[in-house]
Amino acid sequence: MPDLFGPGVLPPGVAPKVRKGDVRAAALALLAEGPRNGYQIIQEIAERSHGLWRPSPGSVYPALQQLEDEGLVRAKEEAGRRTYQLTDEGRAHVAAHEEALAEPWAAVAESVSEEVVDLRALFVRLAMALRQVAQAGTPDQHQRAGRILADARRSLYRLLAEDPGEGE
Repeated sequence: MPDLFGPGVLPPGVAPKVRKGDVRAAALALLAEGPRNGYQIIQEIAERSHGLWRPSPGSVYPALQQLEDEGLVRAKEEAGRRTYQLTDEGRAHVAAHEEALAEPWAAVAESVSEEVVDLRALFVRLAMALRQVAQAGTPDQHQRAGRILADARRSLYRLLAEDPGEGE
């Protein structure tokens, strides 16, 4: 579950479509660009998908282990971290499957509508403002912020209760 204020936040029930094998494809595509550790792979996927897809370590590290078992990547310890790079066999595999491995993060990002991406950006800005009120606000401001949020929640439910053609 992503941090409420973190980069992977989408409205509940709205998730990008990540297919089986997307983590593997993304890891291979990124390693074709150069060596990376697992954390860098996670960060790069999140960045390239505009924050919509942030695979968990529980999906990235098993994929890397599988790629290593298949002889497509090799890991080496570097500054206390395991860094992965393609083997010769891995480079040949990427070259042979270039089209299938092309930017899997783009397909994931495109599975979420532009409107939802805009809602996510608004939600993140709202969360940042709420965090500042919680940290720097007075007790009175905390209560007022709670009322504002409760009103916003009720308004959103009223929106869902409307006839879909009403707002147009």
